[in-house]
Amino acid sequence: MSDNLRSCWQNCYGPDDKSFFEDKELLAIDAMEDSITPLDEQTKAIRQLITRFEACYHEADKEAELIIKAIGSGHPPEESGERPPKRKAELQNCRDILSLWCENPAIEGINLDVGGIKAEELLSFIGKPSPLKIWQVQRVVDKITEALEPSRRYHWLALDLGDYGEPGAKPAGEYYKDNLTFLEQTKKTIIHDTLDGRKSKVSLAMAIDMFMPCHWDFVGGLVIILKAIGGDLHPAKPYACCARNLKLSPLCDRLRMISNTLRAFWKGEKTAENIDSRLLASLGAATPVKRWLAAFLDKTIKLHLSLPFEIDLT
Repeated sequence: MSDNLRSCWQNCYGPDDKSFFEDKELLAIDAMEDSITPLDEQTKAIRQLITRFEACYHEADKEAELIIKAIGSGHPPEESGERPPKRKAELQNCRDILSLWCENPAIEGINLDVGGIKAEELLSFIGKPSPLKIWQVQRVVDKITEALEPSRRYHWLALDLGDYGEPGAKPAGEYYKDNLTFLEQTKKTIIHDTLDGRKSKVSLAMAIDMFMPCHWDFVGGLVIILKAIGGDLHPAKPYACCARNLKLSPLCDRLRMISNTLRAFWKGEKTAENIDSRLLASLGAATPVKRWLAAFLDKTIKLHLSLPFEIDLT
């Protein structure tokens, strides 16, 4: 048994997290993989889809179903690389609204909305404009712009973690050396909310850094950030980002059903409850490779829905 976590689990555990040694089921799934190696290219491609899976994605249920279809057929799907049209439109509208405000904070009559919230209401959250507020809103625009145009990179304000929790992977703040006063004020602005029902805190800088355009609560996060810029630091709903407050996602119940379905398949359970019979049938006849991939996706979903969020966002 290796002393290191296999890279295929990097979306579940941190690179230096040794607690996976205590997860007997995970180790058993690794043993299943060992029994079928070497993997063919199609299987490797499907494994990579599972490693990229994130339960906080706004279409995580559809993504899981797409992977299940690939497991059943043995062929990974063709990927367009395009964002879902509705989310892309929300991002474009959001960027347009906030960019126009940054150029002219007195602007009125923007006939756009984000997730049903009209531009006028969104901008009202910011309150009276100031150079600091304009700078902070510009950072939100930068984050959204990167999602729409990946070549235009966002520069981190406070977060110095990599995509899978690697400390020091992306040094933060260096880009803003000419705006250190604004940067420090943004870091010191603290949002008071809850994490899984317990009192918690998030700095505004971290909230902007962790604001993910592909997240299930993109609109809710936008509202919290704009209100925080405007001085409201006690949101009515907690800030959800990445796996933080994932239990509030409306997709959780569906993901649990998908996980149960996968488990029924790879364990050969004939009387499992709360499963999707259509998805189960789409997997076809069980084979060692299918069973391992189904177990891998099942475990990934379960870990995403159960592991605590432990990153300090202050």
